[in-house]
Amino acid sequence: MSVYVYQTFVIKQNKFKEGIENLKEIKKFRNENYDHKVELLAPVSGGDHTYALLSTYEGLAEMELQNKRMFDDEEYLKLIGEFFLENIAEGSMYTQIYRNI
Repeated sequence: MSVYVYQTFVIKQNKFKEGIENLKEIKKFRNENYDHKVELLAPVSGGDHTYALLSTYEGLAEMELQNKRMFDDEEYLKLIGEFFLENIAEGSMYTQIYRNI
């Protein structure tokens, strides 16, 4: 049963270009190095600077395994550290987990 992780966040206006570039790097890195699919979603309606990552896993166990691998990877930690600390508004990340039925 597939699991979908939907994470929204607000990119700081003064860091917009850097934030988008960093998100593209994160997406590419995760898609190339881990066993799940990541998509970057841009707003069509709602907050102009609210973007999202949609990650698709084979199941909850696979999500846990991939998350452990990512957080043990120094290169990945460097990518997300820059993103969280410099490019998004503090407290703006919201994560939801869904499964298909």
